[in-house]
Amino acid sequence: MCSRAVVIVLALTRALEVACLKNFPPGFRFGAASAAYQIEGGWNVSDKGESIWDHIVHTRPGFVADLSTGDEACDSYHLWEEDLKILEELGVDFYRFSISWPRLLPNGFSNHISEDGCRYYSALIDGLLARGIAPVVTLYHWDLPQNLQNLGGWTNPLVVEWFADYARVAFFLFADRVNTWITINEPCFVCDGAYRDIIAPGLKDHEIGALLCTKHVLLAHAVAYRIYDEEYKPIYGGEVSITNQEFWLEPKTEADLELTLLAREYAFSRYTYPIFSAEGGWPPTLKAYMARKSEQEGYPRSRLPALTPEEIQMIKGSFDFFALNHYTSRTVRALKPGEQPGHYMFESVEEVGAVLESKEQWASDGSEWLKVNPEGLRHNLNLTRQLYGDVRILITENGCSSADTLNDTGRVSYIRDYLEQVLLSIEDGIKVIGYTAWSLMDNFEWRDGYQTRFGLHAVDFTDPRRTRTAKASAKYYRNVMRSRSLHVDHKIEL
Repeated sequence: MCSRAVVIVLALTRALEVACLKNFPPGFRFGAASAAYQIEGGWNVSDKGESIWDHIVHTRPGFVADLSTGDEACDSYHLWEEDLKILEELGVDFYRFSISWPRLLPNGFSNHISEDGCRYYSALIDGLLARGIAPVVTLYHWDLPQNLQNLGGWTNPLVVEWFADYARVAFFLFADRVNTWITINEPCFVCDGAYRDIIAPGLKDHEIGALLCTKHVLLAHAVAYRIYDEEYKPIYGGEVSITNQEFWLEPKTEADLELTLLAREYAFSRYTYPIFSAEGGWPPTLKAYMARKSEQEGYPRSRLPALTPEEIQMIKGSFDFFALNHYTSRTVRALKPGEQPGHYMFESVEEVGAVLESKEQWASDGSEWLKVNPEGLRHNLNLTRQLYGDVRILITENGCSSADTLNDTGRVSYIRDYLEQVLLSIEDGIKVIGYTAWSLMDNFEWRDGYQTRFGLHAVDFTDPRRTRTAKASAKYYRNVMRSRSLHVDHKIEL
């Protein structure tokens, strides 16, 4: 009887909390997102150069689960007006898309700017603005020019200059119409994923390569930020940041608390602390850990590359807002003796001996790795404020894969429940300024090819016209944006 009373009280408390949710505050923005390689197709149209994804899908066809490529994808290169149509019908405030580095600069260098690439992105930007939709442009979403990869890619320190030159060209061409910029999407995958053979270029060198990449990605971002801040912000007043992917991590038991903090520093804070903290530089606990471990391994210096005082100052403060991608949560425990670590970031943080697991009540819909735990987003948002102060936060990706059907009720529930946590976070005093649904439409989902569907809109990949059709989730999201409030079915099951 006592147990039943507790359940009733908890249920009523929860219902009251949800019922008291206010509308989204004035100025809160809603958007949808995509990425160039995942939707554009047109991989060898005109003078476009080869990207690392073009290269790997053509030279290692087994790299992708269904043996597919992004050669055509959603064919947004030709069908960009169809994209504008569904964006307008959806009613978003902004559209986050990425520029393909090798489409704009075919050989990766700024000595040759593609007129075709410039014309394509310019038409897309103008089309968005004509419909009252703000463009949010990502400079790098995992499609490095292959000839720069041949020169060492993100492990070559000169990549900082190459990226800065690319950013300067993009700013020069589009900054008069684009006021929100993301330099690099999810550096944890750009470095750790790429050097664990998870994404292109598919290399295996997490001990050295991934850490060199980390330093150069941070510097490349910072230099690009400084270019905009000094040369373009005084004229156009726009904003620049870097987008970081962060799972919510929590200890499996009280004994796993310190390990959880270290795992978070290695997997995520390695890319945020140098930029957003007041002190700058590497996270102190991680820096000390890597120095000790490297010495034990016989290295003459830490595998975590040193940052000079000048580099620390260059990176520190190179942001106008905090851009967060969030999908899922994990619990953390120590790796057992003799146990083999699993898939990086989904099953382990191997470097620090941490195993990542999920709770039984965290279900999945279309992707086994994407465990649904809406409260994890609220925890992450509160942790961001705790670590980095009262920073403005733009959620630049959130979403889930679902069954290949127009009646995607699982995604509707996911969006509803995660947006509920956004509202609760705003009531916590967190300055969440916007939310971006991933993704606008089904697309080439990296290693999964076309087997995994994250889209608000279905795409018929058997049709040369790549017909886009709104799913139930698109209609639900459209209603949320129109009302600027969250309609939740308050059912209490006792």
